[in-house]
Amino acid sequence: MNIGFRALAMSGASLCALWVAAQASPSFAAEADAADAPSAQASAAAGLSEVVVTAEKRSENLQKTPISISVLSTVDLENRHIESLTDLIAGGVPSLHVTPYAARPFNLILNIRGVGVMTDTNQPARDPGVGVYIDGVYLGRPQGLNAALYDLDSIEVLKGPQGTLFGRNTEGGALNITTKKPSGEFHLDVTSGVGNYGSYETKVHLDLPEYHNFSVKVDGIITARDGTVKNPLAGASDYGAYDRRGVRAQVQWRPTANFTANYSYDNSHDASTTLYANNVQAGTNKVAAITPILPHRVDTAPIGIPLQPSIGKQSGHALTLKWDVSPALTIKSISSYRELYQSQWQNSAAAAVFTPNAQFARYSLAEFVQSQYSEELQAIGETGRLKYVAGALVYHEHVEDMAQTFNSMQFNANGTAATVLPLGSNVTPVSIDIPILFSHAGIDRASRVSSDSYGLYGQATWTPPIFNDIVHLTGGLRWTDDRKDGQLYVINNAVPVDAYGKSGVLGFEKSWSRIDPMVNLAVDVTPDVEVYAKWGTGYKSGGANSRSLTYKAFNPEEISMSEIGAKTEFFEHRLRLDIAAYTGIYKNVQVDFSAPYYSYDANGNVITSASTTRTTTDTINAPGNGRVSGVETDFMLAPMEGLTLSGSYAYAYVHLPATINPFPTYVAGVGMVVTTTPTVIYQEYTPAHAVTAAIDYRTRLESVTLQAHLDGNWDSGSYGTDRDPSPTLKAIKSQPGLVFNGRIGLADIRVASGAKMAISLWSRNLFNEQHLYTRTISSTTGVSGIFNDPRTFGIEGNVKF
Repeated sequence: MNIGFRALAMSGASLCALWVAAQASPSFAAEADAADAPSAQASAAAGLSEVVVTAEKRSENLQKTPISISVLSTVDLENRHIESLTDLIAGGVPSLHVTPYAARPFNLILNIRGVGVMTDTNQPARDPGVGVYIDGVYLGRPQGLNAALYDLDSIEVLKGPQGTLFGRNTEGGALNITTKKPSGEFHLDVTSGVGNYGSYETKVHLDLPEYHNFSVKVDGIITARDGTVKNPLAGASDYGAYDRRGVRAQVQWRPTANFTANYSYDNSHDASTTLYANNVQAGTNKVAAITPILPHRVDTAPIGIPLQPSIGKQSGHALTLKWDVSPALTIKSISSYRELYQSQWQNSAAAAVFTPNAQFARYSLAEFVQSQYSEELQAIGETGRLKYVAGALVYHEHVEDMAQTFNSMQFNANGTAATVLPLGSNVTPVSIDIPILFSHAGIDRASRVSSDSYGLYGQATWTPPIFNDIVHLTGGLRWTDDRKDGQLYVINNAVPVDAYGKSGVLGFEKSWSRIDPMVNLAVDVTPDVEVYAKWGTGYKSGGANSRSLTYKAFNPEEISMSEIGAKTEFFEHRLRLDIAAYTGIYKNVQVDFSAPYYSYDANGNVITSASTTRTTTDTINAPGNGRVSGVETDFMLAPMEGLTLSGSYAYAYVHLPATINPFPTYVAGVGMVVTTTPTVIYQEYTPAHAVTAAIDYRTRLESVTLQAHLDGNWDSGSYGTDRDPSPTLKAIKSQPGLVFNGRIGLADIRVASGAKMAISLWSRNLFNEQHLYTRTISSTTGVSGIFNDPRTFGIEGNVKF
C-alpha cells in the first residue's frame, strides 16, 4: 500500500469516525446552535464586525489603533488553508514577505516594508529584523517558523518599526500571534482531511469544563504531504515533502474574578525536505545531459541524488499571570522557556558545471541548537484622560551551530550518467566540543553564541480636554541594553587565525545600549474616521558573522520612520478603508562581502586554484543612509448580506547606500587589490508592488450554510541577491505571479446529537499557475530558481460539539 493511499485510508477513517461520534454524542449546546445562524445573519446585516487587536498591549478596536496593521483572523487562515507561516509565501498580507532561505522551508526570511531582511538565517550571532511573538513570547530564531500553527485567534502584522513596545529586532515590524485560551466550557472541535500529493491532516481542539477554578485546553495537529517533485534515486526522499506534528496543552487557574494564571506547554516535530531548484537558462559552462535546462516546473527530477528530511524539534513552557488590581490597572507577567533543534540536509544538482568525471551535487548539512528564556512584566492602566502601559523585559539566548558540506555525485566521462558518492568527503574534521553529523567530513564552520537583552519601556496616550475629546497624543520611550559574546571554533575545517597570526578559537564580546522613542498624534475627524501621524524608531541587533575569518563584531542596523494614515468606515460600517504612507531613513545597514580565503605556496605567492570564498564572509555596516518609503491600503466592503469583498495593496521603495568592498582581491600579475568603486546594493525579497484581493460569500440554505471563498495574490517580483554578479551582468528579479486560492463548503450541518458538522473542498494555487519566486543569474552557470508550489487541493471535514 503506497503512502498516498495509506493517507487517504487513514483520513477517510477519521472522517467516518467524526460522523459516528457526532451521531452518538450527547447534546451539549443545542440551544446555542439554534441561535448561531440568526446571530450571524444579524451581524452581516449590521455591517462589518469589529476587529480587536492587541498591538498596544491592550485589547482595542483595529479602527481606533493609530498604526498600520493587517489582521488574518481564524476564518482568513481557514479559508486560505494556512497551516504554518510557510503558507504565507504565496501571499496574504502584501507588506509582509515570507521566503525560504536557500530552498529550506524550515528556515524563513521575513521582512515588512522591505525592512528587516536577514538573508543568512543560519547565523547564530545575527538576528532577524521582524519580531515574531506568540502570546507575548518572542521567538528568537527564524528556524522552526514553519511549524504547524495551533488554535489561533489571529495573526496581527504590525507594519513599521515597533521599537518602543516590542523592542529589539522589530525594525521592520512584528507578527503578533495570539492563540485561543481555555473557555471553562466543554468544546470539542475535530477536523480531518485528505488531498493530492498524499496529503492528510487531523486537528483536534479540546476544551474541558472548569473544575475547582481550573480549566484545561488541549490542541493537537498532524499534517503531512508527499513531495511535489519526485527524486528518482531509490531510497532518497522527494523534494518539498513535510510531516508536521504537534501538541499544546494549557491549564488556566482563576481563583478569583480578577486573577488568572495560564500555563502552556507545546511540543512539535517537523520533518521537511528541501525544495527543488531548476536550471532554467544555460550560462557559458557546459551542461550535462543528465542535468538539463528545464524552464518549467517538473514532476520528476531528471537525476536522482541523496536527500533526506531535515528534522526540526521545538518545545516550550509559558506562564502568564494577569491581575486586575482595579478597573483602571492590570498587572501582567509573561515568563517563558523554549528549546529548538534544527538539522539541515539540503542537496541540489542545479547549476552543476560539467567536466568529465567531476563531482557535483553539494550536500549541505548543518545543526542548529538554541535555548531561550524570557520574563516580561507589564502594567496596563488608565487614569482620567491618560491611558498607559509600562514594562520591563529580560531575555537570554544560547545558540550553537555547525555546518559540513561535500559533493554527493560524480559525472561519468561524457555527462550521460552519474554515480552516488559515499556520504562524506573522507576529510578528517577538526576536533571541537560541538556535536557533528559526519565524522569523516570537513567542518565548514562551527560557533557558539550567548545573547542577553534587558529593556524598560513606557507609552502613554493623553486625550486633552479640547475639541470634544477628538485629539489623542501618544508618546513612548524604550531603553534597551543588548550583550553578545561568541566563539568561532572552526572556519574552512581549520582553527581560525587571528590578526597576529595566532591560531585558536576566535571570540567577540560586545554590548550596545540605545533609546527608541515614538510619538503619535491621532484625531477623530468623525466617529468613523480617524487620521494620525506617527514617528518612531527600531533596530536589528548587532553581532558577528560565523562565516568570517576575523569574527569581528558589527553594529545594530536601525531605522527612523514617519507615517501618516487614515482609518475610515462608511455606509453604516459596510465599507472599511485604511490607508498609510511612510518614509524613513535606513542607517548602518548590515551588508555582507565575501572575503577571499587564499592559499599560498612556499614563496608566499597566491595559489589561485586553491583559493576560495566558500564560508568566508564578513558583515559590515554600510556607510551613509538608505531610504524606504511606500503606501499601503486595506479595504473591506459588505455590499449585501452574506457577501464580503476585501483587498490590500502595498508599494515599497527601498534604496540602500552603495558600499565599497573593504576586502582585497587577488589580481594575477598585480597582487592584492582593494577596489574603490562602490557596490550597488539591492534589498532582497522586496517586490515594489504587491496585491491581494478576496471574495467571501455566506448564505443560509434550508438546513445548512453555504460558504465560498476565493482570493488572488500577485507581486511584481523581487531580487534574490543583493548585488549584480559582475560589472557586465545585472541581477534579475523573481517572476511576477498571480496565484488564486479557493474554498467552498457546507457548514452548520446538524446531526442528531445537536453537534454541527462542516464539509469543505479547498485548493491552493487553484489554476496551477507557475512562476519562479526566487531566481538568480550567473554568467557561467546561467539562471536557476525555485518554482512556486503546484496546485494542491483536498477535502476536509469538521465536527464541533
